[in-house]
Amino acid sequence: MSVFDKDASTYDQWYTTPLGKYADEVETICALDLLKPSPGMRILDVGCGTGNFSLKLARLGCNITGIDISEKMLTFAREKAQKEQLPAEFMSMDASDLEFPEEVFDAVVSMAALEFMQDQQKTLDEMFRVLKKGGKLLVGTINRESDWGEMYLGLADKKDTVFRHARLRTFNELKILRPSEFEAVKECLFVPPDAEIGELCEDCEKKRYRKGRGEFLCVLWKKR
Repeated sequence: MSVFDKDASTYDQWYTTPLGKYADEVETICALDLLKPSPGMRILDVGCGTGNFSLKLARLGCNITGIDISEKMLTFAREKAQKEQLPAEFMSMDASDLEFPEEVFDAVVSMAALEFMQDQQKTLDEMFRVLKKGGKLLVGTINRESDWGEMYLGLADKKDTVFRHARLRTFNELKILRPSEFEAVKECLFVPPDAEIGELCEDCEKKRYRKGRGEFLCVLWKKR
């Protein structure tokens, strides 16, 4: 059973809160700016959850396959895709043992999921295996050295949350997983987790900017 099963029915509620909506928008802009998806691309979303990022790519005309080990999360992803009639399919699968041939996807993405993978190196290697040569691999993940990362780690010490199962990394720790194929990194969401509604704006992001302290890291690799 996935650690996310018990949270599946309430997972998307985060995106309806002012802070959750803002964080999602900022993280999406950051990720898409690096990935630069185009219509017709075949993209694999690893650890897709309820399909939040998968469906954004599908709305841009990409052909999406999302995988997750939580069947309960996938149920919500399928329902949302069907409701909008989007080109996305969702499959139950272990990210460290992908059931696809080599070099079949134009791009592979994983948003806020790698930190929950037991074997992050093997998972990343598997994502590269199914990626076509010249294709992009994008990982979006919580920065351990940010205010948000410190908050989540603090919660994990005090409560029974999914973050008890997370292993957060820094940019340098991510880069060395595949150093020769690294392309670029972007960071975003500098407002703190206790930010007021009035602080959820671009100007506040700029004022809070500190290199290496963005809550969310988007790291891009390219298969040679």
